[in-house]
Formats: sequence, structure tokens, C-alpha cells
Amino acid sequence: MKTFAKLTALIMALVLAVGCFASCSKANNKVKVIDLALSSEEYAFAVAQDNTEFLGKVNDFLKKIVSDGTFDKICNNYFGDGTPLSIESAKLDETKDQLVVATSTGFEPFEMVDENGKYSGVDLEMAYYLAEELGLELVIQDMDFDAVVNSVQSGKSDIGMAGLSVTPERQKVVTFSDSYYNASQVVITKENDTTFDNCKTGEDVAAILAELDAKSKIGCQAGTTGELYVKGDADYGFDGLTAEAAPYKYVALAITAMQQGQVDYVIADNGPAKAIAAKINAQ
Repeated sequence: MKTFAKLTALIMALVLAVGCFASCSKANNKVKVIDLALSSEEYAFAVAQDNTEFLGKVNDFLKKIVSDGTFDKICNNYFGDGTPLSIESAKLDETKDQLVVATSTGFEPFEMVDENGKYSGVDLEMAYYLAEELGLELVIQDMDFDAVVNSVQSGKSDIGMAGLSVTPERQKVVTFSDSYYNASQVVITKENDTTFDNCKTGEDVAAILAELDAKSKIGCQAGTTGELYVKGDADYGFDGLTAEAAPYKYVALAITAMQQGQVDYVIADNGPAKAIAAKINAQ
């Protein structure tokens, strides 16, 4: 009987240990956003430099949806309690009157695609209403973020709607619409990381990042301001970090790499950072 009791106790201990390990592992996978801005930037839509008539229509559309409350409604669908619109893209057909939008999904909550190929997001809802306003069929072309501006510049797409920050470098090849969203770069860490807990300002965060050595790695989305912050960019006034930039196709992939210990931190736009972190922590 004593042997059976010991065996039972041992089994129970193992079960509890496994349960605790699973629970602790899940908790350790949680992340947090250090909501102190490292930069200030504006999102706008990109159009070809010679397409001034179309640019005027886009800016008129932006003024209209701001004044009639449509923009607030769209934002509420992603930052509040609204219901996101599920959008279907038409197939590209040069014989039809279409609005061809270049975007890059995986940038929540601005551009997303589900397992059924339906699109959603702040930018893509605006694309839906812009196509409706212009009486055109909507075609969404999903591509790597780095390719969006090139697609517009080359005329393959009519407009780039992809959480695009207005930068002098991009302004050399495309024209930007009026801005519609103010963004900033923020740091994402593991939930149990206390490195930035005493920071009060973005300057405090920046000072800690500046002290990281070359062995440190910072995850980011390729082609975004986050990558420029790590590598340095004169137009933005970024001095760059000694830490190595580790670019990924999507912000979520950079965060996964951090969870797996492949990078130390992630730098990303504040909107996507919060949206993706909330989704990860809810799992």
C-alpha cells in the first residue's frame, strides 16, 4: 500500500509539474509594448508622380471621409468595438475599370488577410470606400512591403496603401496624399523583461537601446522605419544602433523570433505593435 501511495504521489507530482511547466511556458510567451515613442511620423497613400488628377481625387476622398465620420467609423472597427469589414478583391483585368491597390498584409490593424483570402484593415477599408467613391472595381495586390512603392512607381498599381510613412527617400519616386494617421516607433519585449520598466520617455528608451552592443539583435519588419531606426538614417535623424538589425517579412515573425530567443527586442510601429501583441497575449 505504501508503495502504491508513493507511486500515486509521484504521478500526481509529475502531472502538476507538467501543468506548471506548460502554464509557465505560455506565460513566458507573452509580450509587452513599451509605449514610449522613439519617433514621430505620418502615414499617407502613395501615387505615381505624374498622376496629379488622381492625387486630387484621393485627397478629396480623405477630406470627405474625415468630415462625414467614415474615417472615425473605420478606426473604431479596429481600435474600438466596431466590426471590421470583410473585403474581397476582384481579379486584375485590364479591360475593366479598376482601382489597383498595392499593399502588404501582416501589418495589423492596417492590412490583414484571412485564411479565405478576405481582406480587412484600416487602409483596406479605406481602399474599399475609395473604389466605391470612384465607381471602380477594387483589386488588392498583396506583396512584400519593400515592393509597394516600386509597384506604384512602375505603374503596376494605382495607389500604395500599406501603412506607408512619408519619407524623403520615397518622395523621390512617388507622391504622397494628405496624411491620415500619426505613428511612432516603439519597442516590444518579452512580458517578463524589466529592462525598460523605469523609462518615462522615449529618450529614456533610446538611451538604453544606444548602450546595446554588437552582439545584441533587434527584430523589425524589412523596409520599415523600424529597420531604419536600427541601421541609421540621416533623413529621419536616426543615428543608428550598435546592435544588429534583424529584418523579417512581418512584424509578427520578428516577435516570434524574440519569443524563441533569436532576437533581444523588436522595434515596430505603435499601432501594429499593440494589435499583434494583444493577439499573441490572448492565445
